[in-house]
Amino acid sequence: MTDDNTRKGDNTGKDDNTGKDDNTGKRVDWLRSELHRHNHRYYVLDDPEVSDAEYDRLMQELIRLEEEHPELADLSSPTARVGAAPLEKFETATHTIPMLSLDNAFSDGDLLDFENRVKRNLGGDEKILYCAEPKLDGLAVELVYENGVLSSALTRGDGVNGEVITENVRTIGSVPLVLLKRNDLPMPSRLEVRGEVFLSKKAFERLNESRAEKDEPTFANPRNAAAGSLRQLDSRITASRPLEMFLYGLGSYDNMGPETHWESLSLLKEMGFRINPLTRHGIGIEKVLEFYRELAENRHDLDYDIDGLVVKVDRLDFQRRLGSTSRSPRWAIAYKFKAVQETTKILDIQVQVGRTGTLTPVAHLEPVNIGGATVSRATLHNEDEIRRKDIRIGDTVFVERAGDVIPKVVKVVESVRTGEEKEFVMPDTCPVCGSLAVRQADEAAKRCVNSACPAQLKENVRHFASKKAFDIDGLGQKLVEQLVDKGLVSSYADLFQLDQETLQGLERMGEKSAKNLLEAVSASKKVPFARFLFALGVRQVGEHVAKLLAEHYDTLEDVMNAAAEDHEAVEGVGPIVAQSVRDFFSRDENRKIVELLLERGVDIQYPEKQDSEQGPSELAGKTFVLTGTLPNMTRDEAKTLIEKAGGKVTGSVSSKTDYVLAGEKAGSKLAKAEKLGVAIIDEEAFKKMIENR
Repeated sequence: MTDDNTRKGDNTGKDDNTGKDDNTGKRVDWLRSELHRHNHRYYVLDDPEVSDAEYDRLMQELIRLEEEHPELADLSSPTARVGAAPLEKFETATHTIPMLSLDNAFSDGDLLDFENRVKRNLGGDEKILYCAEPKLDGLAVELVYENGVLSSALTRGDGVNGEVITENVRTIGSVPLVLLKRNDLPMPSRLEVRGEVFLSKKAFERLNESRAEKDEPTFANPRNAAAGSLRQLDSRITASRPLEMFLYGLGSYDNMGPETHWESLSLLKEMGFRINPLTRHGIGIEKVLEFYRELAENRHDLDYDIDGLVVKVDRLDFQRRLGSTSRSPRWAIAYKFKAVQETTKILDIQVQVGRTGTLTPVAHLEPVNIGGATVSRATLHNEDEIRRKDIRIGDTVFVERAGDVIPKVVKVVESVRTGEEKEFVMPDTCPVCGSLAVRQADEAAKRCVNSACPAQLKENVRHFASKKAFDIDGLGQKLVEQLVDKGLVSSYADLFQLDQETLQGLERMGEKSAKNLLEAVSASKKVPFARFLFALGVRQVGEHVAKLLAEHYDTLEDVMNAAAEDHEAVEGVGPIVAQSVRDFFSRDENRKIVELLLERGVDIQYPEKQDSEQGPSELAGKTFVLTGTLPNMTRDEAKTLIEKAGGKVTGSVSSKTDYVLAGEKAGSKLAKAEKLGVAIIDEEAFKKMIENR
């Protein structure tokens, strides 16, 4: 665009150099609109209309006008991309719809098994068509738009809660700050979209070159660089890194009615989002397999890293019918590429002791670069695995990063053996405490029998303090090792007896660090029931099982005193897990630690239960969909009320929906509810249901 064109577009009739007349606001609006349009053409369409110099001239003019007129400030302005003042820490927020992880396929057979499961669960003979997208090796994020303007952005986090990184995401050029209007169609009042943030290979190389010139540490690979850039408390640093983003799907939304996943991507593209151009849609499973092989062959020619192909059932009504498990959707799967392999040498094999006493042999390797990451260690899993592969100290081996992440010894190169290699023998005693290490008949691993083993204790304390357990900020590995080695902590209950003087006497712990840690320990005492159970470190009890137990039992005493058969009656808990829970609470030492935790101020926050005196709630077990703007409460408030009453909220209307709670400017969800004959209620009717529950 030339200066003449710029002046032609400006019909305000003012002196745009002074910015002092009554038309400054109009000029600012026009500049913002033009810069948003040019951003879209450059980052999304790859079809710029103006030179970089012309774009910079428009941006500098807007920056000047906004500085001269702070009353015109707007978070959706293109100037927000330069970054804002640093944050003290990231806040967390809850995803309206959980961002679940994907199940993985590692062979054609796995993918065909997925197709068979889909057909079986749908219970029909209809042909299944898929949408297939390259699986980017980046970071999943969720963007939230209110009335077409970016209002917040979250990391995936644990799938339920993510960190709020809005200021950082505003700096990404391919993320629209304001959505494009779709002809005469209404703008969604609220739109949640999911995508992958990444750094291109060229940008990664330039970034590392720049850091090397400044004697700064370089990043191991583009994914690490993108992660480090996106989680900067100072968004101005993020702005200096050329992050990009591809959208891959919807969260919750209003005023949109796509029938297929591909249609939803097309709608997002019309609104200004960048969609991966390699995406294929409306294809059967055989075409999916062909596409996978094509991508696998050409992946290294792309300017961004991919580690597989994401395959999704295209029809959204099929997706809703298939539903999800607690961890992953049943309508999608990631077909991962075969891992990149390299050869290296095993220098030694050492044994680590985990928090449950498991002895794990670990190979120490000559460092080797695999897929952009330096690998120097790889787990050998157990004694049987070493024997099966005949792995010896001094062997030359093939190593790969399983799923492009976890280092794994694949096989030994026997042809280059010299005869000096040494066989490895699994020890009969714990390498840390010297206690007996035993192997049960039904297990592959040996375990240290000493529950007071320092190695187990350290791992138990770290697990107890982890983010998904008691979330004690500042209690890192080095500090835990000091606390255990000096005898200051003999169980995780001892964390609640630490004092300022003791902590200040530890290495690298000053007055402020000690004070901050004690405050974090104190703040952690109020802990949700599920996280308390997870923190105890019961074998076989992860986050999911801990949540199931917390929802089923009213109190900790109920869990501690229940028989294995009672635990097995909890939906989702099998006999092995049930027996493990029973065994844990049958041991006096474990019950004593639980008592100490409660004596030292731990306050378990139990989930709210339905009041039995009120009888069953009218909302219990019912499925709600929320649409439009409610007059006297937010949709989040309505969602909380529904869940407390035993109901659940989903993002889309189907034949399984019991009620649609409709507010003002309700969109396509209302129309679909009317078409399906789903009960539609307003806020007044909803309040009566809540009051009568």
